[in-house]
Formats: sequence, structure tokens, C-alpha cells
Amino acid sequence: MARLFGTDGVRGRANADLTAELALDLAVAAAHVLGEAGVFEGRRPFAVVGRDTRASGEFLEAAVVAGLASAGVDVVRLGVVPTPGVAYLTGALDADLGVMLSASHNPMPDNGIKFFARGGVKLDDTVEDAIEERLGEAWTRPTGAEVGRVRDDTGAVEGYVAHLVSSLGADASLAPLKVVIDTANGAASLTALAAFDAQGAEVVPLHAAPDGLNINDNCGSTHLESLQAAVLEHGADLGIGLDGDADRCLAVDAVGQIVDGDQILAILAIAMKEDHALHSDTVVATVMSNLGFVIAMRERGIRVDQAKVGDRYVLESMNANGFTLGGEQSGHVIMSEFATTGDGVLTALHLAARMARTGKPLAELAGVMTRLPQVMINVPDVNKVRAGLDPVLQQAVTAASRELGDTGRVLLRPSGTEPLVRVMVEAGTHEQAQEIAERLVGVVKERLAL
Repeated sequence: MARLFGTDGVRGRANADLTAELALDLAVAAAHVLGEAGVFEGRRPFAVVGRDTRASGEFLEAAVVAGLASAGVDVVRLGVVPTPGVAYLTGALDADLGVMLSASHNPMPDNGIKFFARGGVKLDDTVEDAIEERLGEAWTRPTGAEVGRVRDDTGAVEGYVAHLVSSLGADASLAPLKVVIDTANGAASLTALAAFDAQGAEVVPLHAAPDGLNINDNCGSTHLESLQAAVLEHGADLGIGLDGDADRCLAVDAVGQIVDGDQILAILAIAMKEDHALHSDTVVATVMSNLGFVIAMRERGIRVDQAKVGDRYVLESMNANGFTLGGEQSGHVIMSEFATTGDGVLTALHLAARMARTGKPLAELAGVMTRLPQVMINVPDVNKVRAGLDPVLQQAVTAASRELGDTGRVLLRPSGTEPLVRVMVEAGTHEQAQEIAERLVGVVKERLAL
């Protein structure tokens, strides 16, 4: 049986894969596992629950809250709040458990459940496995005064916004920047606008009218076309594209060019090094980060620690080594001084602050790195397990890497969820990258055929 928890909680099509019954059972199991692990320390346990703007979040929130309260956990409903807001408030409110209902950048019919432990950190794999094992088991239910109490505190999100603003420092100002913010009709539709407005930026909201059905619908960080157009229409200095739960962001410069997560990470790494805030002069990225990013960092005396793809692996490296900055090409950036997870609004604020502080346009700041042409082709219906074992395929990869030398690289990456292998090639020109990628795809299809 496949593991229920993925790399980012439990996700599925709401009311089909992810049902109210499953949400309730997960909440009960989480309460039992954490309680038996001594997390509650003999006192009445307390959890916070937040959600994004999906219509399905309403019934899933009710199910999670019911499950926790029935297991004797007091619950505070935060209402609509970004995922990093739940992580922050779990720690700030001294909660024993945080729960976020969101499927991030996925389409509206999907939803998900993500748990945070004390301090707002993600649960370890061992804890998630223990929760899965406890699903549906018989248990003694508390009654009377022992059942959990439920209350709303939608004002708690204001504390999260204040935290975001304070991270910039007392004297920071974003004036006179004009910023278009596409909140993807999602969880940051109010918080992102409030944070930028509080710092003096002229804010133009875009896709900030959630109705429960329009989250991520041709908008946000996965669909930047309307943001590009709005930046040009309004003559803005900067455009910010968030995803549905606002744990990541991408940007658009004044002429409508996209600034991706690698470029944002490079800008922040240089700024933090100048401020002596970049621990060990090291930034954590993933193996999918553009080689141009690695070269740009090396030229500025910054080491790049490359983790496996996934924000949890970036965070693992950061926590293990005390690094203060990490992120992915997708715009998922973690600034560990201020957050325990990726935070799109926090990232956007610090990106804008760098512009205001230096007086440089985003295009100039992003020009610190040159993106090498990158081609990625998914090869479906192959035996992905043999991708790293087949000698003929490995010889082909070695030959391609030798052909590219220092001007490019090859990466074969089996998918974590599908029977496919991703072939990624970076080279000095798009044509060379395409030719080598297609050549390797042919070898993958021949050697790994099912």
C-alpha cells in the first residue's frame, strides 16, 4: 500500500480521495500519537487550524476540528491564512500542533492536510508513519469536561503580518515602489497586501477576490501572464506572483520579464552576505537549480549546498548545518531567521526591500546570474528504478557530461510519484541542450522500457 503522506502532507481530490472521514481520522490519530510521545507534557493539548480559500476547506476544516476536539484537544480556528502563517502562529501561540488545509498551487478541486509540530516545524517521517498506523483504530473517547473546546481567533493573523513587517527592520521602507501583487485568489489575498501597504509600497492587487472556486485559476505563480501584463499596464516597479497558500513566490521585473526562484535566491544570498547574515557564506539549493545560479554564487564567494528536490530536503540541510537561506527554482524560499518553512510574502518583502535599499531595478539585481538554457523532458512508462543502475544509460550520461564540460550538465531524476524519468540538460545554447536531451531520452526509452 502506498504511503499516505507525501513530501508535503496528505493530498488528494477533495471529497473523493481526501474525505471528511479521512480528515477526521487523521486528526484523531495525530492527537493520539503526539500525546503518547509526551508532546502535551501532562497538560491540556492545544492546536491551531488554518485553511486556504478552497470551498472544500470549509468541510475539511470542520472535520479536522471535530477530530481534534473529540480527542480532547482544544482548537483555535485561524480562518483563512497562508501555510507559513500557520507555521509561525503554531510557535508564536505556543500550540502543540498546527494543521493547514491546502493543496498549495494545485487546482481548486484538490486539497491537502499538513501538520506542524511544536515550534511550527514539519513532522518527521517517523511521526507521519505512526499517524498512518493509528488510522481507524479503536480508542477510548473523552467525555464531559475532557472533550476539547473550539474557538475562533481570526485576528491572530494580524500578528503574523506584524511579524513579516518586523523582519525588515525598524527603518525599512518600500516607498516609493509600485508593486503588483497577484495573490492567486488564495490564502494571502489580505495578508500580502496588508504587509506591503504597511511598509509604504503603492500596492496594485491582482486576483485578490477569492470566491472558493477561483484559487490558482489561471493566476498566481503558476500562471504569470496576467501579472506580466498588469506590471506593464500600471508602470509598476515589481510584480509578485504567489501561489494558493503563499508558501512561494515568483517575480516580474518592470519590463515584464519573469524572475524565477533561482534569481530571487541569488539576490537574497548576496544581500545577506553583505549583512553578514548568510551563515558560513552558504546557500542551500536543489539539484534542479540552474547551473548559472551556482556559477554566479561561486563568483561572489558563496558556496552552494545542493539538496534533493523538495523543500523538506532543503530544510533538512539548513537545520543540520545552521544555514540561514535556502530555496528552489519554483520560488519556495526559506529564511530560517524568520520562518520555519517557505514563505512567499516574506520572500517578496525582502526582495522589494533589496530594491528599495539599493535603488536598483529588479532586472539589474536579477542580472547577477545568467540562466543557462535548460531543457527537461519527462519520459513516461519506464522502469525508473533502473535509471541509476543501467550501465549503457550511465555511459551515455557520462559521455554527454564530458561533451558539455564546465558549460553545462546532465541530470536524470526518477519521479517520486509516477513511473517516469525526468531528463534535464543545461548547455550554452538551447539547441545543444535540446539535442543532448533528446539523445538521452532515446537511450532511456530503449534501456528502461517496461
